[in-house]
Amino acid sequence: MEVKIGVLHAPREIVLESGQSADEVEQTVGEALSGKAPLLSLTDDKGRKILVPADRIAYVEIGEPAVRRVGFGAQ
Repeated sequence: MEVKIGVLHAPREIVLESGQSADEVEQTVGEALSGKAPLLSLTDDKGRKILVPADRIAYVEIGEPAVRRVGFGAQ
């Protein structure tokens, strides 16, 4: 699942591939934005943890699951 996080006062967004489902990511983001958690904490598919202060989140875009295609006909 591709997740893009816009951070206030940062020129670039954070992009990661997460093994979590869209519902799990949405629930985690919701908890951070509602004040239940001071940090948005997500783990990418390589096991790295990404932490963003909840009060600095500008937006979160949750994409479709990534499908990796191999071969000459992959588009």
